[in-house]
This record gives sequence, structure tokens and C-alpha cells, in this order.
Amino acid sequence: MKAVIVYSGGMDSTVLLYRYRKEISLAVTFTYGSRQDEAQLECAGWNCARLGIRHLVIPLDFMGKYFKSSMFEGQEDIPHGKYDEENMKSTVVPFRNGIMLSVAVGLAESNGLDTVLIANHAGDHTIYPDCRPEFIDAISSAAKAGTFEGISIVSPFCNITKREIALIGREEGVPFERTYSCYEGRARHCGLCGTCNERKEALEGFDPTEYEQ
Repeated sequence: MKAVIVYSGGMDSTVLLYRYRKEISLAVTFTYGSRQDEAQLECAGWNCARLGIRHLVIPLDFMGKYFKSSMFEGQEDIPHGKYDEENMKSTVVPFRNGIMLSVAVGLAESNGLDTVLIANHAGDHTIYPDCRPEFIDAISSAAKAGTFEGISIVSPFCNITKREIALIGREEGVPFERTYSCYEGRARHCGLCGTCNERKEALEGFDPTEYEQ
């Protein structure tokens, strides 16, 4: 496998980066106007430099301008509380993974690679339509059909929990303090939003994160 990874700098994709570091030739981080962009980009750059993995940053600014989501500055507030469908639905960025994966497939073919890696997981399925197994299967089939080399999209964490991802990360020596999750995009994790609560549960017992609350 010669892979490009869609790499946000968040916890899940950083574990994926470390897990498959020997197979990854290129990491791509997309900025799209979210509150997290700056903090996650810093983490992504740091981890890629540490592992010696080539890192590209591609802006998708049109998403923040034209799409509706509480992830963007100037739109509705980020929900606090539990990480579930009712609470977190406003954070969906419409077809975000579809757009990012399409670009990543083009990068893979352009760079002589055969695989695109993405770090969606089982906890995302009920909230984010473009994280579900049926979507990954469908877009992988489209990528194979639409490229000369038959690029595959692979989602190794698609059917496991965030806690299981955290445990893999601990085995791989992931520096979780150099990952960023908070949807508020603050200097320190807020500790209140849905993804902060999910992060706390996943990293319980070995969490180095500094939370505001």
C-alpha cells in the first residue's frame, strides 16, 4: 500500500497517521473555514514533521462561505453536552468527506499512490452521513471506477469506537497532547462541547489534554 492520508490533526486521524506511517507517502490537510482550522493545522504540521511525512495544506474556503454548519465562525453556536445525533447534528458540514476524498483521490493518482486513508469511526455513523460504511464503500467504488490505477479508499477505523482508537494510539506512542479536537477552536479545549466530552471518554486514564472545564 502506498497511501495519501486525509489528515486533520485531530485525535483519530493522528492515530491513523502513526499506525500506517510506513505506508503513508503524503498527508493532506484541508482548511475550510472551521473554528478548528488553525489549531488542527498546527498539530498536523508538527506530527508530519516528527514522522518525516510530506505534508500538503489545501484550502477549501468556499465551504465556509457557502455551506451551513455551526462549525463555521459567524453561524450558530457550537452545541455543548453529549456527543449524539440530536445534539451534534448542527456540526455537520454537508458532504465534507465527499469533497475531501475526491481531492485526495486526485492527489493519489497524481503522485503514483494507490490508496486514500481516512479516519472516520463507528461513533460518527449516526451523526455524519459521509462517515457511514455505505458511503465509504460507495465512494471507494467510484474512485476505483474513475481512476486509471483504481485508487482505493480505506477506512481502517470505520467499525471501531473512539476508545478503541485511543488504545491503538497509546500502543503506537501517539502524543495526544499534540492533537486537537475541540469544536470551539480555542487555545485550550473547552471541555464542554460534544467532541471534547467524546475525547475525555476515549482517553480516560491517559488523557494529557488541558481542558478549560
